[in-house]
Amino acid sequence: MQARLWLLLAAQLAALHGSLALVQTPASLMVQTNQMVTLSCKTQTSPSNARIYWLRLRQALSANSHYEFLASWESKKTVYGKEVDAEKLTVLGNPPQNMLTLQNVKPADSGVYFCMIIGIPNLIFGTGTQLSVVDVLPTSPQPTKKTSPKKKVCHRVPNPVAQKRLPCAPLILGLLAAGVLILLVSLGVAIHLRCLQRRARLRLLKQFYK
Repeated sequence: MQARLWLLLAAQLAALHGSLALVQTPASLMVQTNQMVTLSCKTQTSPSNARIYWLRLRQALSANSHYEFLASWESKKTVYGKEVDAEKLTVLGNPPQNMLTLQNVKPADSGVYFCMIIGIPNLIFGTGTQLSVVDVLPTSPQPTKKTSPKKKVCHRVPNPVAQKRLPCAPLILGLLAAGVLILLVSLGVAIHLRCLQRRARLRLLKQFYK
């Protein structure tokens, strides 16, 4: 029965890959090593009691793609493929949903997992789940906080010359006023002396002409 199934798979896989009759969730999943993974397959248009097969594709879909039969679920019974560890992989069916659980996953378990049913006359594949198993999950870069530039506060530096001039201003004004006053007094004294000299000359002339 399994040999006939694989011949049928090889002949019809390319044309019938990815039918929306079986919807798988999640579409992609990345987990760390030794974690547990659960994949879901829900039937949309096929009979709810249809036998569901789980397959794994280890490399991208191409002419050399190789699908591995993992397990199938029918009438509350799990049938495992060759060299599949029953303790690592379990299948649980609860129509219309079927669950595939992997324990202690390793990087070698990475690949695309498909659920499938045998329709009439064609095979019907699920939408697929991309599983990536890594030792360390990539960390998303933290958003850098934009620091707003600080506003420059302009502090007026006191002018030492201006500070020195302010106290001296009244003194200078006083000196100027005193200088003007002295000048006026000197001018008055000079005029007065000039007048006295003129008078003295006139008296002297009068004495000579007598």
